Amino acid sequence: MDIAENAALVVVDVQQGFEDLGFWGRRNHPGADENIAGLIDVWQASGRPVVFVRHDSVEPASPLRPGQPGNGFKTYVEQRRGKGGEGAELLVTKSVNSAFHGTPDLGAWLKDAGISQVVLVGIQTNMCVETTARVGGNLGYDVVVVFDATYTFDVEGPFGWRLSADEVAQASAVTLHGGGFARVVMSKDVLAGAE
Repeated sequence: MDIAENAALVVVDVQQGFEDLGFWGRRNHPGADENIAGLIDVWQASGRPVVFVRHDSVEPASPLRPGQPGNGFKTYVEQRRGKGGEGAELLVTKSVNSAFHGTPDLGAWLKDAGISQVVLVGIQTNMCVETTARVGGNLGYDVVVVFDATYTFDVEGPFGWRLSADEVAQASAVTLHGGGFARVVMSKDVLAGAE
């Protein structure tokens, strides 16, 4: 697959608070963190821009609230911030699902930099990653979601329906890809296209 020389890697909400499985429940994709780290490394080594997105929750019980340890990035992400060499780097904070509705304005930053392709990784597949992909697709960006560099959790919906993290992630991938919002791919494909 073709990865643009200036494609932005958007690292969505890879925060310590998502390690609290007592709060979130069972997760999928145990290798996702390793895949995210590898993609950040390749982006930084190639001089491509990386956008780090942090969710500042306004929910009182959330481990992602500002001022809580869980609001911070996971250690491997924090260790990589500022290591991009000549590649641009941006920090976006948000309190809603889409990184396009955060501060500073991600869309304006991408436009100013002449970037038309965004590659999404992070947490949760069916929440902030999916919402960012949908908005990005609506705005006309070439959106790529790296499926095995995302993860989510079991969830209960209406009528007592309950889906496993794998089922939720698959439904998200099918909707995004089948609906034309994004191309959903695996990390090996992105790495091959970026190197």
